[in-house]
Amino acid sequence: MDIHGNESSRTLEDQSNHRTIGDILKDIGGVLQQMIRSEIRLAGTEVAESARQAKSSALLFAGGGMLGIYGVGFVLLAALFALNLVLPAWLSALILGLVLLGAACIGIAKARQSLTKVRAPRKTMQTVKEDFQWMTEQLKP
Repeated sequence: MDIHGNESSRTLEDQSNHRTIGDILKDIGGVLQQMIRSEIRLAGTEVAESARQAKSSALLFAGGGMLGIYGVGFVLLAALFALNLVLPAWLSALILGLVLLGAACIGIAKARQSLTKVRAPRKTMQTVKEDFQWMTEQLKP
């Protein structure tokens, strides 16, 4: 070894070029832990963001729905009174009930269709795929 430490730097370079399988596996294990933790954080962030959006939408929907129910109630009452002028009360109520059932079926069908558009956390799934590909490449000789 000389005064400038050249021999020790060569030894460090040789050691870094000749890592053991155990060292490589240990490094991969550490990187895997970091990747898993970051994937969990990303998934949590995406789920929290979706929940915030859903919460505000649900509150607006509930408020609008409540006012809509009252409005529809009064309109239906007016329609029932109007039908009572030309038809017997039972027939007016039957017609109005059937119209309401039809509207309810349409609303339920649209709500069901809307629920099918809810998506899984795409970013997390993509990064997990990329991490898996990286791992498989690291294990190749």
